[in-house]
Amino acid sequence: MKIYTGRGDEGQTDLRDMSRVSKASPRIEAYGTVDEVNAMVGSVRPTGHDDVDDLLREVQNHLHVVQADFANPDPDEDDPRVREGHVEAVEDSIDEFDAELEPLENFVLPGGSEPGARLHRARAVCRRAERRAVAFAESEDGVNETAVVYLNRLSDLLFTLARAVNQREGVPEEQPTY
Repeated sequence: MKIYTGRGDEGQTDLRDMSRVSKASPRIEAYGTVDEVNAMVGSVRPTGHDDVDDLLREVQNHLHVVQADFANPDPDEDDPRVREGHVEAVEDSIDEFDAELEPLENFVLPGGSEPGARLHRARAVCRRAERRAVAFAESEDGVNETAVVYLNRLSDLLFTLARAVNQREGVPEEQPTY
């Protein structure tokens, strides 16, 4: 199988059902930005914390499900779909890691240790993916809203992981000054 096909040379791409759409469509923007989040999450690993790395691997697999979900305009029952269980798993992880942390009382400047700073960057890209997903959902009917919710929760998880990793590495959080 060749990596290049030439099918996208005129600005069109295939969806899962083999229909063709513009590469500039809100659908492609949404799942393309999710791909960017996935690459950012992959760049965080290894963090040096096995529990975080295991969770990030799981997140990367979930992000593939989000992409498949967004790329399919007419999913069948057995097609990959983001389900409420994906959101609940993220919420459970947020609660687990948040239990390690002092309560958040101020905004936090993104940064810290190397893996902490990369997690903050992944969080920011995830927020962009969420905005693209919202625009996609506003432009087309039938978008899986649970996938949009998943991205919202995932950005919260990435923020929480950044804080936890920075704390574990002894890097204090910095608050913005106004």
